[in-house]
Amino acid sequence: MATPGVGAACLAPSAAAAPRRRADPARSSYARPRLLQLVRRRCVAELSREGPVSRPLHSPAQQLAPPVVPGFLAPPAPAPAPAPAQAPAPTPTTVPDAGVGELEPQLQLQGIEEDSVDRTVVVVSEQDSESMDAKEQSPAKVTRSIVFVTGEAAPYAKSGGLGDVCGSLPIALADRGHRVMVVMPRYLNGSSDKNYAKAFYTGKHIKIPCFGGSHEVTFFHEYRDSVDWVFIDHPSYHRPGSLYGDNFGAFGDNQFRYTLLCYAACEAPLILELGGYIYGQNCMFVVNDWHASLVPVLLAAKYRPYGVYRDSRSTLVIHNLAHQGVWEPASTYPDLGLPPEWYGALEWVFPEWARRHALDKGEAVNFLKGAVVTADRIVTVSQGYSWEVTTAEGGQGLNELLSSRKSVLNGIVNGIDINDWNPTTDKCLPYHYSVDDLSGKAKCKAELQKELGLPVRADVPLIGFIGRLDYQKGIDLIKMAIPDLMREDVQFVMLGSGDPVFEGWMRSTESSYKDKFRGWVGFSVPVSHRITAGCDILLMPSRFEPCGLNQLYAMQYGTVPVVHGTGGLRDTVETFNPFGEKGEEGTGWAFSPLTVEKMLWALRTAISTYREHKPSWEGLMKRGMSKDHTWDHAAKQYEQIFEWAFVDQPYVM
Repeated sequence: MATPGVGAACLAPSAAAAPRRRADPARSSYARPRLLQLVRRRCVAELSREGPVSRPLHSPAQQLAPPVVPGFLAPPAPAPAPAPAQAPAPTPTTVPDAGVGELEPQLQLQGIEEDSVDRTVVVVSEQDSESMDAKEQSPAKVTRSIVFVTGEAAPYAKSGGLGDVCGSLPIALADRGHRVMVVMPRYLNGSSDKNYAKAFYTGKHIKIPCFGGSHEVTFFHEYRDSVDWVFIDHPSYHRPGSLYGDNFGAFGDNQFRYTLLCYAACEAPLILELGGYIYGQNCMFVVNDWHASLVPVLLAAKYRPYGVYRDSRSTLVIHNLAHQGVWEPASTYPDLGLPPEWYGALEWVFPEWARRHALDKGEAVNFLKGAVVTADRIVTVSQGYSWEVTTAEGGQGLNELLSSRKSVLNGIVNGIDINDWNPTTDKCLPYHYSVDDLSGKAKCKAELQKELGLPVRADVPLIGFIGRLDYQKGIDLIKMAIPDLMREDVQFVMLGSGDPVFEGWMRSTESSYKDKFRGWVGFSVPVSHRITAGCDILLMPSRFEPCGLNQLYAMQYGTVPVVHGTGGLRDTVETFNPFGEKGEEGTGWAFSPLTVEKMLWALRTAISTYREHKPSWEGLMKRGMSKDHTWDHAAKQYEQIFEWAFVDQPYVM
């Protein structure tokens, strides 16, 4: 079934402003081709129809007659009785085979269900049906078409927590019955090429007019875990180094690279026939951090004024406000291909102390600010961080703007992948254990002490740290506290890399305290799992932490966290209270303010509880392990955000 292409800002302003008339059924077949021709002539993105398109098999009697066209182009039908809007069910009834040809009895045709042109069409194959049998049927009250746009997603490309979230949350939402697409670059740097081995070329490509030329990008697709993973391919994503830079710093064309990503993400739901059908215009765009922040701006500036994506909404997810995509001076704004009147949405002026020289006016383009202005909803990765970003200390210059949008600002704590982080099944552990049987944890501790060359002592509390060695993570406080802490009968292990000064300090400290301290410079996933399981206490003195995952991993493994009470750490770690209303309460210790003295006090309190109050310590472990840290819990909260977004009108200038 051919799908007409709809590009950004397809119609002339005069055509978009004209009043709509009720279509004459006798003339509708003549009106639609003329409108489509006008659309194709005025498209900003020139869509290519080259390449094969997969089509479902149907008998002539079962052909789904009219081609799918955007809602603003379809002739209006007589007004039906009002009915509540609902997206398609996740598992449509299979269409029976009739007259298609002789098929083997065990082979079933793909089932296809079509709703109105403004809704999603879901295709379910035999393979999908088998996977759905093992899962609950669509626990979500209303299912939607959701498009994630991100710079990274595990396991394809990952540099931090953003990759974990965008690799797990889409799957959790798909398991709840939503149709989910993830759009990200196809990074090819030699080592990562194998990650995209199962992604195939869709046969679709577009030309994007920006940065003084027309740049062609192509689309690759992989269907995995009930999610459509779409990869944008362009030569700018093919280079050695990390995702965003190399040994010489950030790539100089990052603004260009992620402008292409945002344009392509806006076109993907309109042109990619995934499973035989496009996602259409009634989408929820979930844009993550600055890499995807042009998407809400494009929707408001280049699509909705011309009747496209009028029923879509966008949600900005802020994972770390410190990174805003402030790359280039204001003079580069015309390169983005946006109308001149939208410059104010991205306008940014650096304070005088941050300017390069006396003649620098500090004028720049801020991608993340554009999304804060135009997104329909804003989410941070914890409730505490949603408050911190509205303060002068945590707002990174956007605090006033975010404060003005408090009515649409919420916080949702990230989840963890219990398939990877589960002490009952973890392949990285020498022994397994659960909340009902903790005997395996003591064995994991003994094995970790042997592996690290520490004395094997069950009575000594083993304290761990896992993370980057930098100022944000509070490594300087650990460095100042170690001399006092080593006077206690404890053991301490650190895993991480980062600042060479701190790496050297870890090595020298290990030589000074051979029976008490171990520093593992670098990072190893299996070792991080064994440290999480083998330690009794996990220390996280971060100066700021939007969400934090290590404290969630620690509680899942029965390791008691001692954290600085900031952001997501304050939200997820409840300070131990032996005199609660229902008995003992809490899952760890959250100290504040961030000082060496307060950190040592919290650690010594934890050490004393470990040694002198074993039943209380076991209660701490079990309460942490009993918490619901799954992505399904977070997905339910995101569904509520989406519902609120669709209640309100979309952003318009």
